[in-house]
Amino acid sequence: MKQVFTFLILILVSGLSAQNSLQFDKKYVECEDKWVAFPADSTGAYNFGFIYIDAQAGLTLEYEGFFKIDKTGKFITDKKEKTSSMKYRLQPNNNLVAVIPESKFTELYIQKTPDWLKIYKEGEDSIERLYRWGFMYNGWNECEKALEYLEKANKIDPGHKGLRVELAYSYNCLKQYQKAVDVLKLALKTAPLDAYTNKELIYAQTKIDKLEDAKIVCRKVINQCRDKTYNSENAYNILQAYYIKKDIENFNSWFAEVNLDLMSNEKIKSLAEQMKTELKQ
Repeated sequence: MKQVFTFLILILVSGLSAQNSLQFDKKYVECEDKWVAFPADSTGAYNFGFIYIDAQAGLTLEYEGFFKIDKTGKFITDKKEKTSSMKYRLQPNNNLVAVIPESKFTELYIQKTPDWLKIYKEGEDSIERLYRWGFMYNGWNECEKALEYLEKANKIDPGHKGLRVELAYSYNCLKQYQKAVDVLKLALKTAPLDAYTNKELIYAQTKIDKLEDAKIVCRKVINQCRDKTYNSENAYNILQAYYIKKDIENFNSWFAEVNLDLMSNEKIKSLAEQMKTELKQ
């Protein structure tokens, strides 16, 4: 009886092993240069492929095929050799995939690094590629990953066009506000009236309580920049900082000074008026 019980336990553990060999806990953007599996379909088949970045197309899946998992946890596929290439452009989202364990590569007849990937790795250490990859990861809100590329690029050429602003975006995203301020001030030496650069600077300054500095920059942008895209946002960020501090006097003063800019954006107008009402209570 004890032997039968032990046998049943082994079967149960084996089944659990099969199910747990894949952990669906990774977003697409976390799987650059990884073999991944998608959740099983109604037949128990897992589609799988290799995720990489195409410099022109962005995040891409090279589809390999599908496999099933038997009771022992072995990955079973009927595709020993790939006969055609199928690529899918992936839009970053919250869908989760599983990184395929390296121990399963032999069962799936795949290599850790596909031979064809070398084409996409040409010039991978160039500043253009490092900047481009950092830019893409920032766009996917994967700022820590973006910073890996951007800081490497910064060591090659800190003056590369757009690099300092992209670095600052990462720093702001990761709440490293003083680093953002420092790099943005350098960027503004060559482009003092760039609206986006000034926007990032104002945001960072409000986060480290440099509100007087932020107001100076905001006034400069309102009065001198042709690009008015971020005027409402800039004014609001300073206003919000006073609101958080419950500094009613400076809140009201700033509200009056930038009222026209605040009111030019309906969403910001509503938020600003709501804050003002709350501070009166």
